Amino acid sequence: MIPVPFLILLTLACFYLGWNIGANDGGNCIGTSIGAGLISFKRGALLVAGCALLGAVFQGHKVVGTMGRGIVSAELPPLALFLALVAGGSVVSLATFKSIPVSTSQAVVGGLVGAGISLGEPVNYSLVRDIALSWAVCPLVALVVAMGAYLVIRSVLRRIHITVRVERTLGLLVLLSACYAAYSLGANNVGNAVGPLGNSGSVPVVLLLLLGGTAIGAGVLTYGRRVAEAIGKGIVPLDLSGALAAQVATGFSVHLYAMVGIPVSTSHAVVGAVIGIGLLRGIQAVGRRKIAEISIGWIVTPAVSCTMCLLLCWIFVR
Repeated sequence: MIPVPFLILLTLACFYLGWNIGANDGGNCIGTSIGAGLISFKRGALLVAGCALLGAVFQGHKVVGTMGRGIVSAELPPLALFLALVAGGSVVSLATFKSIPVSTSQAVVGGLVGAGISLGEPVNYSLVRDIALSWAVCPLVALVVAMGAYLVIRSVLRRIHITVRVERTLGLLVLLSACYAAYSLGANNVGNAVGPLGNSGSVPVVLLLLLGGTAIGAGVLTYGRRVAEAIGKGIVPLDLSGALAAQVATGFSVHLYAMVGIPVSTSHAVVGAVIGIGLLRGIQAVGRRKIAEISIGWIVTPAVSCTMCLLLCWIFVR
């Protein structure tokens, strides 16, 4: 069992990381709806907060197991766990401040690997390799699904007479798809925040899921606007059809990995989805400068988090 002082610190660190997930990744779920002019950020953030909490509680347990003892086989000291969470959260906080959607999955995995290396604990590199592969595949899955969904939606709309009722129905479907994307965010990413503490046996997993889901909601409500606007307007300006296709693709790809316990990023998924729609509309529609910024963030995030945690553990734990 973890001593009470460290348990308090770890709980606070879990909440901090969950807050970062909401602040950075929560905007991914509603950004396309905001970009399409369908909903205000405040109302969208409330939707994301509630649905992410539901996803965390009902389907967040599998990724918790992966992020618990899956990456580092041995049980890390409480201080090392704390430093891994702080390192990952700090990297995501910086990216959020710069309005760059990055992966909390990458940040936490990098932090845990750094802790394992610094302390000489066995790192499950085969699992790390599989997770890293999923980071590359997930946006491609979202891209393909988004392109297919967008083509189907546009085909259907061309065959029917567009009325006010049709537009309202399409708007409702967009909001429902945003809710699904937020549910998938909670199901997959809550494990990033509470997984390192989840397998210690010190706190019931259901309470950790509630903590993580609440923290994600708090993050999107208090600081999610920057990334939401970057997703909704910075890559490809979207209409309702594009927003619906992008959010369905994001929710599907992230939910798929949640069900098998692999942590992936809504940032990866939504960027892949939005790029896919942009390609259908013409390569000139894609904001290439923003994509370059995001791509650099994806490469740098795990490396910086790993290095930071390695150094912190070498200084304070060894």
